[in-house]
Amino acid sequence: MKKSIFSALVLALVTLVSTNTYAQEFKDLDKSPMDQAAFPVSYKESDKAVKVTYGRPQLNERPLAKLAPNGNVWRTGANEAAEITFYKDMMVGKTKVAKGTYSLFTIPGEKTWTIIINKDINVWGAYSYNEKNDVARTTATVSASKEPIEAFSVAFEAEGTNIAMYMGWGDVVTKTILTPAATMSGLKK
Repeated sequence: MKKSIFSALVLALVTLVSTNTYAQEFKDLDKSPMDQAAFPVSYKESDKAVKVTYGRPQLNERPLAKLAPNGNVWRTGANEAAEITFYKDMMVGKTKVAKGTYSLFTIPGEKTWTIIINKDINVWGAYSYNEKNDVARTTATVSASKEPIEAFSVAFEAEGTNIAMYMGWGDVVTKTILTPAATMSGLKK
């Protein structure tokens, strides 16, 4: 009887200590949570062409120009540089990009944004951005959003045989056209 009471107390103590230890490992939610957008958009379609994984910073009453200044290389989101994965060879502007994972940097501007595909991955911010490692650059058009966008967002939609990649934040929406390389005959890398 004493042995079973002692065993029950030891088990209760171990459970209490292990519960507290594991609970201490969990932190609050990130202020700029990670998200992803993919094309095709439907989760029911597993044969994806492209996916972007990025941090979603919030404006929190701060001006967009302070968080993503015009003319400066930006990590395209928050925390780590955004990553773009092409599951098929893709035309980015006039450059053929082999399937794989790359960093996605941008240079915001008033009328256009420069979209940069860079071979460096797992990098924090744009602090170690190296232009020599760019794989492709193209221009995104800029338009005004219909409603303010509090959290930086990425979305895709079909546009004929092309893929339109939208990025939106504050009162800005950019549009970049990506084209599966298989649909582009005659273009050179």
